[in-house]
Amino acid sequence: MDDSQSNTSTGTLILVSTPIGNLGDMTYRAVETLGNVSAILAEDTRHARKLLTHFDIQNELVPYHDHNKEKVTPGIIKRLRDGETLALVTDAGTPGVSDPGYYLVRAAVTEGVPVTVVPGANAILPALLLSGFPTDAFIFEGFLPRKKGELERKLSALEDERRTVVYFVSPHRLLKVLESIDTVLPSRRVAVAREITKLHEEVRRGTAKELIDWFTAHRVRGEFVLVISGRAKEKSVKKDKYK
Repeated sequence: MDDSQSNTSTGTLILVSTPIGNLGDMTYRAVETLGNVSAILAEDTRHARKLLTHFDIQNELVPYHDHNKEKVTPGIIKRLRDGETLALVTDAGTPGVSDPGYYLVRAAVTEGVPVTVVPGANAILPALLLSGFPTDAFIFEGFLPRKKGELERKLSALEDERRTVVYFVSPHRLLKVLESIDTVLPSRRVAVAREITKLHEEVRRGTAKELIDWFTAHRVRGEFVLVISGRAKEKSVKKDKYK
């Protein structure tokens, strides 16, 4: 269905970005939107309630997460088609990125329901900028595989990748991921950004081996984003035209 021909009485699904740590990153538009919609769909209603309380927002909270998305999506779509405007938030950052929000957005688009975004905080771009690696071309691939064989195959596919690559990584898997990078891509530069926007924000840069040594000696805590530099371009050697 062409968006320009969608039913004007249909409500709108609004993806609202929320802070990833520093509450000062909440935009005025986000606060205003969450206060004015019919209801707020939240990945974790307890977490969302703390955010809403901080900004004195009183509104209906509806659980929307991986475990109930298939069951509740039809009812949400009905509310939207009946004219309600609903907001979707994730635990932190922008909804729809490596979370169940994608499932709802796809359903809304399929049903001709308007979807819009209130942009704001996310962890991907700050980690990319803080890495010090090229930003003119990059890719984001969510979370890396858990199994060692799949992980190393995934990393091996980056051997000829010239773009900077960004991943989410949980603290309990950080060392295992770095060990696999050291095995498959030992010469690549890596940056690990921790607790972005928070009091203990920190960025460590180096080879995977250097970062393994650091994080083995220091407690691995917080939220992490991993950035891997692309393969360096080989310098062309000019030939002597007289030879």
